This record gives sequence, C-alpha cells and structure tokens, in this order.
Amino acid sequence: MIDKSKSSLSEALSQIKDGATILIGGFGTAGQPAELIDGLIELGVKDLTIVSNNAGNGDYGLAKLLKAGSVKKVICSFPRQADSYVFDELYRAGKVELEVVPQGNLACRIQAAGMGLGAVFTPTGFGTLLAEGKETRQIDGKDYVLEYPIKADFALIKAYKGDRWGNLVYRKSARNFGPIMAMAADVTIAQVSEVVELGGLDPEHIITPGIFVQHVVQVAPAQ
Repeated sequence: MIDKSKSSLSEALSQIKDGATILIGGFGTAGQPAELIDGLIELGVKDLTIVSNNAGNGDYGLAKLLKAGSVKKVICSFPRQADSYVFDELYRAGKVELEVVPQGNLACRIQAAGMGLGAVFTPTGFGTLLAEGKETRQIDGKDYVLEYPIKADFALIKAYKGDRWGNLVYRKSARNFGPIMAMAADVTIAQVSEVVELGGLDPEHIITPGIFVQHVVQVAPAQ
C-alpha cells in the first residue's frame, strides 16, 4: 500500500542533511511552507542553498531560516524589499551568497529541470550583467542567453489538500512555484491543511500528481 503521509514535520524532513540544495515554494508569504521551514530550523542543518522567489519577509518563514544561520547561498528574484532586513544584514556582512535570477528565468529554469531539458535559451538578461560569462546566440534575429536548469535535492512546498498517494490541490494564489518545484527536486515534501481519503480529490483539480511527491504532512491551519 502506497502511503506517503507522515505523522510529523520532523519525520517528513529527516532526510535533509547539511549542504543540501532546497527549492522553497511561495510568492512572498503566499504559499510559503512556513511550518516546514520551522521544522527545518529545528532540524539544525547548515550550509543550505535555498532557491525561492525572494529572500524572506520580516522574521517569518524564510527570513527566520536565514536568521538561524542555516543558509550559505540564496538564489532568488527579489532579494530586497521593505521588510527584507534579515537578508540585507547577512549579505552586507558577507555571511550569505546571492545569485539573482529574473523571475521568468527562475520559473523557466526550474521547469526545465522538471522536464529533463539540458538548458534553455532566453532573451531575458541579454546585454546585462546577468549575462556575463554565459553563452549567447542569435535565433531568428533575436539575441538569447543560455541558462541551465535549476534542480535540487529537496523541494518544500505548501498545498491546500493532499492524499496518501501525494496528489495535491492548491488554493488560489498559493499555487505559484509549488507545482514546478515539485517536478525539479529529487525529494518533494508537501505540507497540506488536510490529508483526504483516496478519491477525495477531484481528478480535474489535481495540479501536482503524486508521482512528483515523496512525503505529505498535515499541518493545522493557523488560527
């Protein structure tokens, strides 16, 4: 019997070790797997490379992970915003590395990893500092930059509901990077508000099929 549901955050996260590369879903706090991140902090792993849309908000979620000293490198699109003071301080102090990737390229490179592509040519970034040292090519009269897939050891994502096979549905804007990140990692760990019985999810509404998910853990919604 296939049962990917886990009884606790610690059980779901137990495979993660120092030095892992981790995709973390969410657009800011929307869809961010905050409880999985808290569990990662409790696990005490270090030297992580984190791939996410931004570099954290306030002292919450991803920013909390940075503050704990667990991260050596961040790959993201929006490292700075009004409440990204944790990342700012660490970066200015030379305590964390940064690779900036335009958001469309970030999604495209993650998606390329999930699809098994060797690389993609994109016009975004051509002629800028982001293209320095990278292969370029003109295709049909337009200039492109070669970008390589972003794949990871683990993906931590948040969905609305799941079943024991790992099938997932999302809620509104919380469906952002989760579906493509689930495809681009060796191990995907999903936190959900509810684990339902098999057949409890409308097949037409399943966005992430269970084949891309290894662990599902139910987390009670915040009151």
